Amino acid sequence: MLLAIDCGNTNILYAIHDGNDWVAQWRAGTESTRTADEYAVWLSQLMALRGFKFSDIHACVISTVVPQALFNLRNLARRYCECEPMIVGEPGIRLDIEVRLERPQDAGADRLVNALGARARYPGALIVIDSGTATTFDVIAADGAFEGGIIAPGINLSMQALHGAAAKLPRVAIAKPDHVMGKDTVSAMQSGVFWGYIDLIDGLVERLRCEYGQPMTVIATGGVVSLFEGASRTIEHYDPDLTIRGLLEVWKLNGGAN
Repeated sequence: MLLAIDCGNTNILYAIHDGNDWVAQWRAGTESTRTADEYAVWLSQLMALRGFKFSDIHACVISTVVPQALFNLRNLARRYCECEPMIVGEPGIRLDIEVRLERPQDAGADRLVNALGARARYPGALIVIDSGTATTFDVIAADGAFEGGIIAPGINLSMQALHGAAAKLPRVAIAKPDHVMGKDTVSAMQSGVFWGYIDLIDGLVERLRCEYGQPMTVIATGGVVSLFEGASRTIEHYDPDLTIRGLLEVWKLNGGAN
């Protein structure tokens, strides 16, 4: 079995692939100071609830945008899964994706993994929206190359900034309001953040499509993307497994399927 780990700024996603399908997934808050032993205690208990143990894992692939967390995630794989993990972005790890940026090294590991996961399932030119701490809009050409994109603040970050910068505004949960016009402070804040964010997504997608000048399929993924389902007029596919599918592609490209 393969253990795939996607470590973002807010959450870490762990997923197990049995050679045919994803059989388990768990999400935890990112804490860069957590040790390999702490990861193992938490993960082993969740694995046991699903009937798995570390000895079932024979391979591991890791993508992270948090360099401080990599040391202990690597040790988790070495110590408890008894395997050397593939680390996206390290020398010798193939991605087989052309990066058409002025500085190709600026493309984050998470964005390239998303591109691999998207092109494995969807044909043609693509826009991949990943909503997390930041929301990224990545353009993938019809030939599979990474063309560039947009980085915007994530919806949770926007809500935190609103609460933190305005003394009288409370901390509220992100939710889809029943009406655009709020009748109290909480509903007004929820409407501003939610509908403002939907219009940010739709507006940027429409601008990208206009600038690119050809049909583009729009796929959304990320921890909070389910909130947008049915609200956005431009998102065509909601794909929560896109990133881990990309990690599976990395593993296959580097001989893991042999």
